[in-house]
Amino acid sequence: MFTGIIEEVGTIERLRQGATGAELRIAASIVTGDAKEGDSISVSGVCLTARDLTAKGFSADLSPETLHRTGLRGLRVGSPVNLERALLPTSRLGGHIVQGHVDGVGTVECLKELGDGNWWLTIAVPDEVERYCVFKGSVSIDGVSLTIAALEGRLLSVAVIPHTYAHTSMRTYAQGRPVNLEIDIVAKYVEKMLGGRVASAKPTLTEQKLRELGY
Repeated sequence: MFTGIIEEVGTIERLRQGATGAELRIAASIVTGDAKEGDSISVSGVCLTARDLTAKGFSADLSPETLHRTGLRGLRVGSPVNLERALLPTSRLGGHIVQGHVDGVGTVECLKELGDGNWWLTIAVPDEVERYCVFKGSVSIDGVSLTIAALEGRLLSVAVIPHTYAHTSMRTYAQGRPVNLEIDIVAKYVEKMLGGRVASAKPTLTEQKLRELGY
């Protein structure tokens, strides 16, 4: 589990494609400080298992499912990636609960400078993500916890403050770039519970009831 508060931007050092999956080698120094073999690290919003840890980086395997469901399949050597270690019970929850389980891949529509280091980022989101998006709700974009500032159809916009722009991979965004999206897990639980309640609810008006009323 993560918070969406990025600790550092790493760089893809090596990418090996296999018959089905792939292996990444990521150059990093902060997230490897106290990490252990097998720890979870969020890589641009995708929860991966770290191995071959050194002070200068770590490796991770990408399953066929991960390659199919996330934008990591578009990474190249030199690509920047947002990194965050798993949340500790004693940590502050500075963003929102992020699982590292990508719900869909969106596409950057535009990144507009507003002035004073602030930016306006607009993402085209797939249908399976759009249904859960609400104004002022939380969304994870490449692992970054952000607040939805505007919604127009399948276009989602967020305000990016100077710190976020300077300390994440967002500063490299260009139109058409794929981004990993994860919506707030609470929305999915609410939908599940309400759907079950509706499906299991017994009808209050039956044929027998109509007969008793004289119809």
